[in-house]
Amino acid sequence: MELRKPWAGKKVLTSPFVVQLLIIMYLVEFVKGALLVSVLPVYMGTVLGLSAYAVGWALALQYIGDNAFRSPLGWIIDRLGYRYVMLFGVILTFISVSIISLSHGHFAWIILACLLLGIGTSPLWPCVITGATAVAGSEASGTIMSVVYMAWLTGVGSGPIIINFFITHSFAMAFRLIIVMMIVVVLIALLLPGRRKSHELEGRLVPAEAHHKHGDAAPLLERMARYFARVRGSLHASRLLYPAMFMQNFALGLLTPVLTLFARTVLHLTPKQYSLLLLAGGAVTVLGLIPVGKWVDRFGTKWFLHAGFLIAAVALPVLGFMRSLPLVLAIVAFIGIGYACIIPAWNALIAEAIPKSERGAVWGFFLTIEGLGMVFGSILSGKLWDNLGPHSPFLLSGSVLLLLFVLHLFIARRPKVVVR
Repeated sequence: MELRKPWAGKKVLTSPFVVQLLIIMYLVEFVKGALLVSVLPVYMGTVLGLSAYAVGWALALQYIGDNAFRSPLGWIIDRLGYRYVMLFGVILTFISVSIISLSHGHFAWIILACLLLGIGTSPLWPCVITGATAVAGSEASGTIMSVVYMAWLTGVGSGPIIINFFITHSFAMAFRLIIVMMIVVVLIALLLPGRRKSHELEGRLVPAEAHHKHGDAAPLLERMARYFARVRGSLHASRLLYPAMFMQNFALGLLTPVLTLFARTVLHLTPKQYSLLLLAGGAVTVLGLIPVGKWVDRFGTKWFLHAGFLIAAVALPVLGFMRSLPLVLAIVAFIGIGYACIIPAWNALIAEAIPKSERGAVWGFFLTIEGLGMVFGSILSGKLWDNLGPHSPFLLSGSVLLLLFVLHLFIARRPKVVVR
């Protein structure tokens, strides 16, 4: 049995590289959350008069752009390092934000901006998770996943909350804040390690330099095919893990486009009340992530995932039928508890299936599968809302999580994943 090192998590959290990644994660997700949750759904729904289905498709384009590039970018990270890959993304994200702020309500420009936003944010998760897990190792995988998702949740949660106060004055002020944040992100991305330093951080400098020195005359596509064949050969994950990754994010995708619509048109909440609703769930989740992450490192993932899936599966359908604000806040808090259990345990489970020598490519591949769930969930969500009513996305999301609970029962009974 491997002895866990109690100081491993602290060592990871004091790494300047990890701190840079976490700051980038927070700021980019702040911008993304502000745009996708507060600015664009309200703007497209109330100002442009588009249906929930059209809003869902516009947001799905962001997820499509994100997922189309995650796998190849993971491969490129393994080759070029973090700095240039992340710079490519944050500059495209900056362009997307600029287009939205200057489009003056033209739907075609907003569609283009959503697609560019997806492409621009596609390096974020492969870079952050690959880099953080490379530094953390197996001793602190639950802890580092908790911290990464805390940065994500605080960013994606505080973005809509803070931007709502700016929107009440003017959209121009909101866009100024977003643009300033993206300038800061670009400056931090310039500090990330290049190819050589990236390989040193991951403990694979010698093989990488040997490959670079001797070269490879084969065409790029052939080299990529050989690389992914090698990745498949070193991956020993349960086949049930792949549909489970899709379903976990499909359940989230069903909710993303309609949360703001549900709060504004069904619950009739003001922007401040909606901010309180987001805080109720987000604060509970964030406060639970670190302790659950440490417990996952100590006790394993099984029972945390069982509990998290069941809690969320029951609470989400109930939320879709609730109309009383105090009860809604209580249910959202229960959902926060469920996801505080799910997030660190689920990602630690996936991290166990990642071959150490091909972290970037495999994380990119896994994140693509998860992102496809977000794409299809976002598209179906608006259709369900328009045809079956506001409660239907919540009901289906809870049903998917219940099915995921059953699927995880079989995954947990399999022998533990072996990583080479």
